[in-house]
Amino acid sequence: MSDQQQQASDERNARRIITGVVSSDKMDQTIAVVVERMLKHPKYGKYLRRHSKVYAHDPKNEAHMGDTVEIMECRPMSKLKRYRLIQVTNKAVLPMGEIQ
Repeated sequence: MSDQQQQASDERNARRIITGVVSSDKMDQTIAVVVERMLKHPKYGKYLRRHSKVYAHDPKNEAHMGDTVEIMECRPMSKLKRYRLIQVTNKAVLPMGEIQ
């Protein structure tokens, strides 16, 4: 996180920061992020993989499909957007011949 983003987040209330993988970047300034969590079954104790798809604001269109990103809760920006992109933590490796 940059110094300016760190300072802005310190001044505000505590916001949830979650990590996920970009599943779609086809919209302008919006990315769809899949967030996975592990849940323990109450009776059997087996860990189950659950996921949620959330939409995040990406003003510079810097995140692309397959990237691992950090997003932060924010005010509602549209009907579905409730998160904003903080940083791209891991770029996706593109197959040969594919250009973005």
